Amino acid sequence: MSDAAAVHAYVSEWEVASTTAAIPHPYEPGMAEAWIAEQPAIAAAGRAISLAITERHSGDLIGSIALRITAAHARGELGYWIDRPHWGYGYVTEAAAAVIRHGFMTLDLNRIEAHHLSGNDASGRVLLKVGMKHEGSMREHVRKWGKFQDVEGYSILRREYRPQQ
Repeated sequence: MSDAAAVHAYVSEWEVASTTAAIPHPYEPGMAEAWIAEQPAIAAAGRAISLAITERHSGDLIGSIALRITAAHARGELGYWIDRPHWGYGYVTEAAAAVIRHGFMTLDLNRIEAHHLSGNDASGRVLLKVGMKHEGSMREHVRKWGKFQDVEGYSILRREYRPQQ
């Protein structure tokens, strides 16, 4: 809960919220606390794991990464956000590689997928760097801020997974 103020500040930024369909804007007061409070129960139920992305030197929170799990299909969906000043430094790539490794090696998943809004090319590059393959575009798949937007889909299968060095 000590990270709630930072979570609220970062995802309240239009630049961060605009990168994902999952973050509303404006991000209302209390939303960060509610999101943080529900994570232990979601993890205990085996539905998802949500982790902090921290700055290497200071240990400060700079983002979050999650793996939503569909156990019946041995599938996980990767999602993440990071605060604007830390874009382009490899934090998300490093975190995504670790979460994918955990998904295959510990959770015994068969498939891990991820999606990003079309036009978020940086997110697409992250997903390719961690070994995912672009599967295609879903036209006007989500409504973000009153406008339908296309979504790009990626995945990696257990049999394709090669741990990164």
